This record gives sequence, structure tokens and C-alpha cells, in this order.
Amino acid sequence: MFKVKNTILSDDIATARFACDLPRCKGACCVVGDAGAPVAKEEIPALNKAYQLLKGELRKEAVDVAERDGVVIGSQKAGYEISTIKSEECVFVKYDDNQVAYCAIQQAFFEGRLNWEKPISCHLFPVRLKRIAGFDYANYEYVPKLCSAACERGEKENIYLAEFLEKPLVRRYGEKWFASFIEACKEIRQKEEHAT
Repeated sequence: MFKVKNTILSDDIATARFACDLPRCKGACCVVGDAGAPVAKEEIPALNKAYQLLKGELRKEAVDVAERDGVVIGSQKAGYEISTIKSEECVFVKYDDNQVAYCAIQQAFFEGRLNWEKPISCHLFPVRLKRIAGFDYANYEYVPKLCSAACERGEKENIYLAEFLEKPLVRRYGEKWFASFIEACKEIRQKEEHAT
């Protein structure tokens, strides 16, 4: 574990190689699992706004679930998550012609229709954050079924998870934090190289 300001991170965030490979994984992180993506309470209004904008573009099953259960389910105590179809597929999933799942919210952001890219938990995946006693705890959640293609690509192209997640980490913590984080990652990598 290492610490950058008020964030405690697992070492594998610094050392793992990872780069999403959508043509191979087909957007599995959006459709495989046993629950929806975790969301912060302050993200719920943005998700509801996105749903209202995108409702006509989403699949019927997704709209049915969102209308019946809400876009977000959960509570302050238990935590909030995006609603899913059959506890798997996010209600904001769309598919391209090659059956690759992608985020309707992110697409609308890239098209300039929304000013919010997507929930930070989605943007940071496969890193998961947990807030405890004023600290963010960040862990690399390696799920072979979801991450193996990304790990292979990261290894092949020598892309570290830390650098791959630059945009969402800067979004969450800012440029100064990210610069300190990358320095800490480089130190961890050097120690690991010297140990082998």
C-alpha cells in the first residue's frame, strides 16, 4: 500500500499493466457482474438528467427497469448503484454493430449533449474506491473474466494501469495529485525491479 495525500492505494495500481481492449472484451465491465456500478449520492441528479435525455435511445428492457425501479437503487447506508437488467447489464448500455457494449452517457458527453462523462466508479474501473474515515482507499479489482484482455494489451504495449487511468484520476483528484501519484508509482516500480 502507498499513500498520496488522503488516498491510500494498493501497490498493484502502480505495477499492473492494463489498457482496455474493447474489441476483445466487448465492454464486459458494463454487462457482467452481480450489481450495478457504485455511484455517489451527488452523482444521482446527473444520472437522472442523463436518463431523461437518453431514454429514447436506450433499449426497452433498460427503460422498463429504470421506470419500475429507478435509475439508481440503494440507500445512504447501503450505498447507491445504477440499476441493471437482471442484476448484470447497466441500464445505460448501448451496443455497436459488433455487439460491443458502450456507455450511452459517455457517448452523449463526447457528442457534446451532456457535460458529465459518467460515474467516477465507471471511469476508474478496474480501480474501486472506498471512503473510510476521511480517506479514499483505492484497490485494483482484477476480475479475469473482465480484465484479461486489457492486461494482455497493457503488457504487450507496456502501458501501466496508473497511466491508463490518468484522465479519471485527474478528474477525481486533480493534476497536482496525479503528478505526485505518478512519482510514487515510479518509485514502487523501481523497488520492485530491484527486488527481482
